[in-house]
Order: sequence, then C-alpha cells, then structure tokens
Amino acid sequence: MNQSILENKKAKVEEIATLVKDSKSVIVLEYRGLTVQEIATLKRDLRKENAKMTVYKNRLVKIAVDNLGLKDLDQYLEGPNAFVAGADETTAAKIVAKFAKKHENLVIKAGIVDGRVVDKNEVITLSNLPNKEGMISMLLSVLQAPVRGLAVSLKAVADKQ
Repeated sequence: MNQSILENKKAKVEEIATLVKDSKSVIVLEYRGLTVQEIATLKRDLRKENAKMTVYKNRLVKIAVDNLGLKDLDQYLEGPNAFVAGADETTAAKIVAKFAKKHENLVIKAGIVDGRVVDKNEVITLSNLPNKEGMISMLLSVLQAPVRGLAVSLKAVADKQ
C-alpha cells in the first residue's frame, strides 16, 4: 500500500480518537435515505448547539474505538453511519432525537457518553433530560425548598403573635 495513503489513514484514526476523547457524547446514526437538504438541515441545527456531524469509514472508527477500549461499539458499525459529537451529554441527543421523529430514515444506533458505550434507548433517554443548567436549577430548587418551608413556618408563627 502506498505510504501516503497509510499515513492519511493513521491521521484519520487519530482524528476519530481525539473526537471521541474530547466530546462529552458521540452518537452513531444511520442516515440512509435522507436527502442532501435534510442532512444539511440537521448539520445546521447541530452547529447552532456546538455539535458536529461527520461521516467516517466504519473500519477506521473500529480501529480508533478499539484503541480507546470501546469494543462494544463495533456491533453498531455496519452500513452508512454518521457520527455526531456533542459538547455536552444531552444537547446533541435532543437535536438528533427530534430530527429522527420527523424523518424516519434517520436511525439512532448507539452512542458514547462519558467514555461508555450506550444503546439507542439510553440515547433517547438522554434526549428527554434537561440540559446541565436545567438540572442544576432543579437541584438548587430542591435544596432550597426546606429552607423556604422553614422561613414560611417561622413567619406564620410570628404573624400569630
């Protein structure tokens, strides 16, 4: 094999490994049957939320994820796949799941979330969760409730006197 081709493939494997390591989530999609316009729309929606959709050869992805110890992903790497890398755990999943509801040709296969391979159902579950800021606000609300209840009770006692 030509040395330059081999070097290009090694560089692609490194690029894929870096993408998986640096992203909070990577979703594997089958895009067969989507039009170019539909794919462009999905990419534009993802770009707005700091996520990126890329197509790689499955064999190169297998090599990269095997080097990272994620052999469980190999079973999902059949057919034409696209890979969506997200800056957080939920945003890319939300966009992809919403798009998949409207376009039945887009199939969510699996994902990698925080260095762990997850199946389609877990990706869909992630899409239903609020984003990080929403979860923090819910937690703060729960933590604040007992203090608020105590303050209301003390005020009620003070008002009676």
